[in-house]
Amino acid sequence: MVKLPNCHQVAAIADDLGFGLDPDEVRMFTDLVKDPMGAYAALDALPDNLPLPRWPRTPGYVPDAQDNPFGAVQRFVDVAGAETGPLAGREIVIKDCVALAGVPMMNGSAIFEGYTPEVDATVVERLLDAGARIVAKTANEDYCFSGGSHTNARGPVDNPWQSGYTAGGSSSGTAALVGGGVVDLGIGTDQGGSVRVPAACCGAVGMKPTFGLVPCSGNLGMEPSIDHIGPITKTVADNALVLSVIAGPDGLDARQQGAPAQEYATAIDEGIAGLRIGLLTEGFAAEGSDARVNDAVKTTTAALEDLGASVVDISVPLHLVGGAIWLPRAAEGCMATMFHGNGFGFGPKGLYLPSAMQRQAQWRGQAHLMHDTVKLGMLMGEYMLRTYGGRYYGKAQNLSRHLGAAYDAALQEVDVLIMPTLPFLPPRRPRPEDGREAGITSAFGMTSNTSPFNATGHPSLSIPCGTIDGLPVGLMVTGPMLGEGLLYRVAAAIESQVGPLSKPT
Repeated sequence: MVKLPNCHQVAAIADDLGFGLDPDEVRMFTDLVKDPMGAYAALDALPDNLPLPRWPRTPGYVPDAQDNPFGAVQRFVDVAGAETGPLAGREIVIKDCVALAGVPMMNGSAIFEGYTPEVDATVVERLLDAGARIVAKTANEDYCFSGGSHTNARGPVDNPWQSGYTAGGSSSGTAALVGGGVVDLGIGTDQGGSVRVPAACCGAVGMKPTFGLVPCSGNLGMEPSIDHIGPITKTVADNALVLSVIAGPDGLDARQQGAPAQEYATAIDEGIAGLRIGLLTEGFAAEGSDARVNDAVKTTTAALEDLGASVVDISVPLHLVGGAIWLPRAAEGCMATMFHGNGFGFGPKGLYLPSAMQRQAQWRGQAHLMHDTVKLGMLMGEYMLRTYGGRYYGKAQNLSRHLGAAYDAALQEVDVLIMPTLPFLPPRRPRPEDGREAGITSAFGMTSNTSPFNATGHPSLSIPCGTIDGLPVGLMVTGPMLGEGLLYRVAAAIESQVGPLSKPT
């Protein structure tokens, strides 16, 4: 039931808004608001108009620490889909910011502890319709605000290749379970590299599709213009298969442009003979780059010439400031959408989760529970919004078109761009004794090559290209808009040379 505001509440809001009302004016506005608010009473009597889940399930359970591989499982579930379909009988795990009706979800945050969504995200519906069996919701970083794997409210996610090292973030749990050989298929989300970075850290294949190709309906996103959902899998063929299932318009997500799904796996058989492959010069020049990682990526790429491709160097100078062009959306945009907008923002058409918005609004009394990485992002975003009124957010949105055009120009000269996913090896996870600052700084700096393509929306895929010191190295392939099939052709060629990585037992 919607409650009408009293004079004290109206006065407090008026003061916050700077109206300067005297007591008589407060009483006047308190009386005047009653009639228009009758519409809210009528709205309250109507249903939320949410899609109903179609496949039976139970809430699942939270595993004990000893039964939780790599600390990567948020909750074990068992939701079986159709008996037939392209994913019939295949087990898959889902990042815990993607709604699974009737199953509690946290989005990595203590503030969401105990919240249960009423809907299945579109990607969940499609996976179940295709015959998949969902076996776990996976841990992700606090509000997805980290490239590391140590900020989940229940504890860190460990790298499956070497304990004590980061699994990457924010889709840390999905990548750890796939890279660790627990499952072959998983779903992650990517706002600045959150599919590709953990895939690289854990030795998996991770695809960030073209912006809008996969619907984000039912996902607790960060900012509408950088949110992507994509598969993390053991093999290229499986990645292509899962993308074929989850891609295409759903009629709910207004960010989609109507591009249909394709049978991406068929592209794998086309080979790469005649393709022009560009080594992006600036992608090998990120701050803190490890020469061994650069060499591994270049050596793997050079071997593609034996399969009929040509390899050349190509330069996109704007790539070096791509992260700066992306950042205002991750700071100001996320502050506006996630915190002022209670997780969904206001304006875009699509599927809203009113119960999630109401739960998210509770951050205002529990902000101390957030990880320091979230606090830092919020402080920066709020400062910029208050001080500059969105000027730099708007400028960054405009420059994203310029950045995208620069990549498009390069992709007229070559078919794909290649660079390291992560410029260095997965670093060690911070320990409590390392201090709070280490816990913050280690969560950032991993997205210099990945985040520019969230700003532009180009499809981008990370694939393992070997190991160094027992840790995986990720190679990133980026292509033209809706060029996922092309990326899978190149990735399959790399996989044929390197093979899917198998974690040592």
